Amino acid sequence: MTVHEPSIGRYYEDFTIGDVYQHPMGRTIGESDNTWFTLLTMNTNQNHFNAHFAARAPTGKIIVNSGLSVAIVLGLSVIDVSQTAIMNLGWDGIKLTHPVFVGDTLYAESKVTGKRESKSRPYAGIVTCYTRGLNQDGDEVMSWTRTVMVYKRDAPHDKGYFPQAKTGPL
Repeated sequence: MTVHEPSIGRYYEDFTIGDVYQHPMGRTIGESDNTWFTLLTMNTNQNHFNAHFAARAPTGKIIVNSGLSVAIVLGLSVIDVSQTAIMNLGWDGIKLTHPVFVGDTLYAESKVTGKRESKSRPYAGIVTCYTRGLNQDGDEVMSWTRTVMVYKRDAPHDKGYFPQAKTGPL
């Protein structure tokens, strides 16, 4: 019998400059997602939660809070880019290029643009990716460059965390 320890994502050694990851999941944004996020973050711009007010704006309807749409596209990229991350090091050049509306489904893809070994942490490397978010129609809605520190495959930090059952193995 083989026991497969919990794992998902990529380690530093798995990244190759030029590779593109089409992240496997999409996420449809509901009205309650947008309203809750907007109110939770104290964003008082009524274009995000007042349909009557937003109808008078150039888009003519509620527009999804950009903080939420950025967070969703970032989250969609985690499985491929930063599941084994120690920390994000920065985001550069965030561009919001197309409005996102309630009912839109967001997808994300990332291209590896750089990688190097960490100078201060021998168990880690630094990976840079260009990520863009697309809606269900293929419109690019946002993009940025993100740099993240990820574990190397032999790093001990993300292994052995699963608890042993007191009743014994399955």
